[in-house]
Parts: sequence; structure tokens; C-alpha cells
Amino acid sequence: MSAIRWSRLGAVAVGAMLLAGCRQDMHNQPKYRGLRPSTFFADGSSARPLVEGTVARGTLQTDESFFTGKNGQTLVAELPFAVEAQVLDRGQERFNIYCAPCHDQTGNGRGMVVQRGYRQPPSFHIDRLRTVEIGHFFDTMTNGFGAMPDYRVQISPRDRWNIAAYIRALQLSQRAATSDVPGGDPAKLAAPAAPAAGAGHAGGEGAK
Repeated sequence: MSAIRWSRLGAVAVGAMLLAGCRQDMHNQPKYRGLRPSTFFADGSSARPLVEGTVARGTLQTDESFFTGKNGQTLVAELPFAVEAQVLDRGQERFNIYCAPCHDQTGNGRGMVVQRGYRQPPSFHIDRLRTVEIGHFFDTMTNGFGAMPDYRVQISPRDRWNIAAYIRALQLSQRAATSDVPGGDPAKLAAPAAPAAGAGHAGGEGAK
């Protein structure tokens, strides 16, 4: 036999030995897959119920008002933490990502998806929503409302409060009084000085 044929036979033999070593013991091990029935357990289910009181790691929610926006059945009236610049900045960022497509960036309810046929939400600037407790916005983001789906998976509880704080800032921006401006009444601020004579002609004749 030629050397080439012997080399081919050798390669086939090595391949056969390798295939013989590919056992399926782990792949075919006796185990239950999710939602498969079982004859081992009396209830006929392979899935075992959780021990009473079990809480998934990171989901212990001891502060009811923080995680629901309510005290019992009463909506929370105040933000559960201090409002700082970082809170509003984060709220604005999350609002523009998750809320603006429907509510638009001003909160008037004319977002891009609404302009393309989605049901229009109410403006945040109507009296009903300007006077509602802040917990209403948290509850709506958590559980949805009407045509609006819930965002409890997409937005963390802290960020839901950040967004609620930013919505309040948006509402204030549309109805702010002059007395709300830091430094006093802007109507009483000094008028800017008039430009010096000839200042507009610095370029000479060529600037006309």
C-alpha cells in the first residue's frame, strides 16, 4: 500500500478512537427539566415549592412606601429622599429614554410615537396631574395605567422616584412665578448697558 493510503487509514483510525471517547453520560444524565412532570414527588411536579418566607437576593422590600409609592392604599405625597441636582439630572436622563417617546420632552403628551398613531397620554400640565400626589407617578410607572405598560423591569425603584422628581420639575417650569427665580424679581434686574457708539461699525465700510 502506498504511504498516502496508509496515512489516510491512520487518520480514520484515530478519528474512530476519538469518537468512541465522546460519551453522552453528562448530556443524558437523569435529571428534570423545567415544568416536566415527576412520578417521584406526590404532587406530580418536578419543580419544588420555595420554602415559606424565601426572598430572592436583592429583592427584600422592607420599605413599603419606597417600593410601592403608597402607604397602605394612600399615595405618597413626598419624595422619599432629598431632591438634589443629581436626582433631577438622573431623572431627566431616564425620562428622555423611557417617557419622552410618548410624553415628549416637555411632558405635553405629543411624543414621537404619539405622532405616529399611538394613543396620546394626558399632559403632565393639566390640573389633575399637577395636584396629584407624587406617588401616583411612581405607581403608574410600576404597574402601568390604561394604555401605558408597566416599567418595573426596565426602571429601578430609585430611578422611578428620580423620574417622578423630574416630572415635578417639568410641571414647575411651566407655571413658575417670578418670585421662584433665585436672586429676586427678574423684572427688577438692571437693564443691560447700551452698546458704545460706533461699536457696530468696527469693520469699517467693508462690514456694511
